[in-house]
Amino acid sequence: GGGEERGEGGAETTTKVFVQFQTVDNEEKGSQLEVPIDIDPKHMRELINQILGNEEQLPYSFSVNDTEIKASLKSVIEEEKLSLEQVVRITYQPQAVFRVRSVTRCSSTLTGHTGAILHVHFSADGKSLASGGGDGTVRLWDVQTSTQLKILKGHKNWVQAVAWSPDGSILISGDSKGEIRIWDGKTGVAKGKPLRGHKDYISSLAWEPYHNAEVCRRFCSGSKDNTIKIWDIVTKRALLSMSGHTAGVRAVRWGCEGLIYSASQDRSIKVWDCERGTLVRSLEGHAHWVNGLTLNVDYALRIGPYDHQGRAPSDAKERVAVAQEKVKKVLKENGLQYELLCSCSDDFTCFLWDPVRSKKPLIRMTGHQQPINHVAFSPDGRYIASASFDNSVRLWHGTTGKFIGVFRAHVQDVYMCCWSADSRLLLSASKDSTLVVWNLKTKKIKHQLPGHSDEVYACDWSPDGHKVCSGGKDKVLKVWVT
Repeated sequence: GGGEERGEGGAETTTKVFVQFQTVDNEEKGSQLEVPIDIDPKHMRELINQILGNEEQLPYSFSVNDTEIKASLKSVIEEEKLSLEQVVRITYQPQAVFRVRSVTRCSSTLTGHTGAILHVHFSADGKSLASGGGDGTVRLWDVQTSTQLKILKGHKNWVQAVAWSPDGSILISGDSKGEIRIWDGKTGVAKGKPLRGHKDYISSLAWEPYHNAEVCRRFCSGSKDNTIKIWDIVTKRALLSMSGHTAGVRAVRWGCEGLIYSASQDRSIKVWDCERGTLVRSLEGHAHWVNGLTLNVDYALRIGPYDHQGRAPSDAKERVAVAQEKVKKVLKENGLQYELLCSCSDDFTCFLWDPVRSKKPLIRMTGHQQPINHVAFSPDGRYIASASFDNSVRLWHGTTGKFIGVFRAHVQDVYMCCWSADSRLLLSASKDSTLVVWNLKTKKIKHQLPGHSDEVYACDWSPDGHKVCSGGKDKVLKVWVT
């Protein structure tokens, strides 16, 4: 009877293992260490903070071969079938230092709309809220006091899309007849005549990234008339019109590399040069309508110069630098040079693309059993969430597209999802009249939010993390708080 424990077949049970910490770029940090095989993330955090010489303990997450270490290193070694003879390489990634608490209750129900609410959107600083819908109005709300500030009248038809400029000064809206209107973000006063040029409904609006422009002047629109147009809000003119799609455009995104992405019912995603309006490449692979697009830098672009407390530097150059730094941080922390794009479709799949460099998809993401209506990257770019008519939300790895898990609680179609600013919580809105907050760490329900009396079409989590707003078929906006 030796002192060593003996495992199967008389082999000695290993209790220690050599590890090497590394960044997402595979850059080694510190030397190889011998650690207990069942070391947990808490103790790894202490080690990496020590190795990096951090004065205060910063939060990190850890993974091996893209599989996150949740309970212990041992379980991941077993799952990945790793040899214990070799050094285990552990990738560490910083997490948001601030924490967003889950919303748990409805603090106010805002009435006013006389038709279904199709869009709710917080401004970049989180202080203002805009909603649009079936009654043809856009409404501005004061988030602090939960009161209606202004009814923006002018559209004669359903408001299909609304978008705040990244500096919060301008709000744009597009309707079901193809008209776009520009509003002052503070006063709600219309800025000039409507922009007419599209022949059919506006499906999507996207502003030029703040750090590429400094002055929010240009935005693009996608329409069911198969075209994408770039507009100048000062001259009130279309600068460029891009045609090439053979069916309606469902979604547009304006990236950081001077490229505009459009998703269409013709099953393709097209990549356009925003200065020349020329087609750079076409991304093919989907077998049905492409419904949605998300960039891993979406959130960074959305809040532009603002931090998670709604503050921005007063100096213009500094504001641009702050906005640019946000984008760089997402790319650097994910070991990327360029932005990634994810698309979702009625063909039940998502595709992950490296659209700046290639027309080939990185991966086809399968698993949903019904059309996928909406897809959203987490603010830190590490996860992708997809909302489907199969009543579920699926979670995928943000740089590999690898399937991570499925969230089931809704009993009808899931229309959309959105993230908390710290990427730790996910919110989904469903036809079943409820919203659900999911905890990313446990992959389980954190809170179920009943209260709407009908289908919930739209939801948004304020960038400062304090509030969630939702709207839908019952014509009321609900504000949810912690």
